[in-house]
Amino acid sequence: MKNAIPKQPNPRHLGPVAARSARRALAHREASHDDAVRRLVAASFALIRETGSLEPSVASIVSRAGLSNQAFYRHFHSKDELLLGVLDEGFRLLASYLAHRVESASGSEAKIRTWIGGVLEQALQPEASAATRPFAVSRARLAELFPDEVAASERELVASLRSAIAEAVASGDLPGADPERDAQAIYTLAIGWVQRALSQRAPAPRGEADHLIEFALAALHRQAPRRKFRAASVASEDHQAGARSERKFRAASRRRAKTIRQASEVEKVVS
Repeated sequence: MKNAIPKQPNPRHLGPVAARSARRALAHREASHDDAVRRLVAASFALIRETGSLEPSVASIVSRAGLSNQAFYRHFHSKDELLLGVLDEGFRLLASYLAHRVESASGSEAKIRTWIGGVLEQALQPEASAATRPFAVSRARLAELFPDEVAASERELVASLRSAIAEAVASGDLPGADPERDAQAIYTLAIGWVQRALSQRAPAPRGEADHLIEFALAALHRQAPRRKFRAASVASEDHQAGARSERKFRAASRRRAKTIRQASEVEKVVS
């Protein structure tokens, strides 16, 4: 009689006890991984705030986090990849701050004004500008290295502005606005101003920020594209109707002239 117990377990089919143990091991490993990543990101954040530079050394980061170089490279392929995580965390914090401010504002236009103002405050307030400067200055380099990841972080940052514009369109306050494209255009304008202001390392003029907000709102109040197309259509129809009337007038004139010539020739024959 053959032994009913297999010599080796089938690796593709775990029993319930083994499967439960495997899940516990994976969960523990994932928790350990998340904890190490959080510590590295937090250490990087602290060093960036203290030094004002987005280029802390790996040695200083792992020392601050209480980890080893081996642990660092187990979770990140390079320092730039860690800095991308730090930038993403910065965007998430700012996104949460802006979303809270926008939600507290009354009225769709006030929400849009609040969002733009919240972004510009990152260059107007001394404490905020000191924390934001490293990210604003290094954003372009990281976006070149990790375009998809930075774009995803920025899209989350712009989400509350996009929703506010969509609300204004739905209510009829801004019938000509395009939530997707206008939100991206306003973000590009606002973050560009912030980057320029922070790179100068001088107090940003609040008057410029106020002007930028009014400029953006004026653009959102433009006439609805569908009305423009309708106006163009009406103008085209008027032009075509006028052309038809002119052609009819000229044809009638030619007929009258022909009739007059024929009558004149008849008179000559009779005479």
